[in-house]
Amino acid sequence: MTSLDFNGLIDLDKASLTLSLLSITFNPTAWNIVARNEYHNKTITRLFGGNRKAGCYFLAVMIFSFGILRDYLYHEALKEQPKVALIPYEYASKIAVVLFGLGQLFVITSTWQLGITGTFLGDYFGILMDHRVEGFPFNILNDPMYVGSTMSFIATALWTERPAGLFISAYVYIVYRIALLFEGPFTDMIYSNRAAEQKKAEGKSS
Repeated sequence: MTSLDFNGLIDLDKASLTLSLLSITFNPTAWNIVARNEYHNKTITRLFGGNRKAGCYFLAVMIFSFGILRDYLYHEALKEQPKVALIPYEYASKIAVVLFGLGQLFVITSTWQLGITGTFLGDYFGILMDHRVEGFPFNILNDPMYVGSTMSFIATALWTERPAGLFISAYVYIVYRIALLFEGPFTDMIYSNRAAEQKKAEGKSS
């Protein structure tokens, strides 16, 4: 054990753990920066000859790909962490299955409700939805995709019996909450601007 081994539960000395945490931090941070730049400067749209939808699909592929890399680094980090049964595996495994199933349900159904452009920051490209999505899972959760993703992280930690996974899952939750502090108000601003423009246009036509 090293000086950074928390009583055999979490080994903070492993580079794989650091890489996992960095990838978790990078994803929402980078996409927020990229999307805001797109809203203000249309950088990606210009790269695709003014095709907003093509630009959004490109960003969707990038986000999805880096999400896979994040998950891979998470699993690799867990392999190097101490395996400790915090609760009997027969219970941990069942809880893990339920959490993972629900988590994936939230992620998949929210993607279905929003569509590709709605899921992958299409509003920053000017591809706005006609109305607020209120069907499942948005009728029970404000941010089902982030909640579902966090649940999947926790499920994996329980399934593999790695306490470090619970530590990483808590970090995922914190990073997502911080990201929402920036995403939510900015998205609200985008739709408020559209509403103001529509009202202005209606005033001119009347």
